[in-house]
Amino acid sequence: MGSACIKITKYFLFLFNLIFFILGAVILGFGVWILADRSSFISVLQTSSSSLSMGGYIFIGVGAVTMLMGFLGCIGAVNEVRCLLGLYFAFLLLILIVQVTAGVLFYLNVGKLKQEMGSIVTELIRNYNSSHEDSLQEAWDYVQAQVKCCGWVSYYNWTENADLMSRTQVTYPCSCEDKGEEDDSLFLRKGFCEANSTQSSNSPEDWPVYKEGCMEKVQAWLQENLGIILGVCGGVAVIELLGMLLSICLCRHVHSEDYSKVPKY
Repeated sequence: MGSACIKITKYFLFLFNLIFFILGAVILGFGVWILADRSSFISVLQTSSSSLSMGGYIFIGVGAVTMLMGFLGCIGAVNEVRCLLGLYFAFLLLILIVQVTAGVLFYLNVGKLKQEMGSIVTELIRNYNSSHEDSLQEAWDYVQAQVKCCGWVSYYNWTENADLMSRTQVTYPCSCEDKGEEDDSLFLRKGFCEANSTQSSNSPEDWPVYKEGCMEKVQAWLQENLGIILGVCGGVAVIELLGMLLSICLCRHVHSEDYSKVPKY
């Protein structure tokens, strides 16, 4: 009966570590996405915000170590090596503490991140220059076109752009143009566009653009994705706790070790 219990514990621990390995890869993928994204407002934030970039590196580090621990846990469980199980438990506890700390810090700094994002986007709009290519400007053009919004609080944010407001004709940000619901064009328009109008002044009321600002939509998107990230971390934490419990149970029942079972590379 005891032998059967050990076998069940061993294979359950192997299964949990396999799931653990996969979830670690998901966390690592989130970190890579945060740092590598060049087609949304995350590009704007991670280039201008050190806190978000640091968060990306933390997720990559935790994900990589989580995958390594999952791999070692599988080896220790299958081969019943007591020292590996003990080392696995110690590192698992350390990873759990780091993940909980990182999750709490991210949750507590959501408000700060929103405020920082508003400052960055407002400054970007104010200094937007249609005469040269810029990755941050292109990222914000992508956001406005895809989310169907204009400016940060409202399209009036663009009145702070001196280059745009110095035009004598009705001129507006191309990516803000309201094309209607039927337009699904994937072509991204950048810079400033002139409207077919007889008006001799550039009044914002005459711009054919989306009237809603991007703040609420972008913040909702950020909140949703942070929720997913924290949810994945929470799922990993549950797997970690189960893995720690099973590793202790298995370690207590392993009275002798055969190191010849450990794979040699």
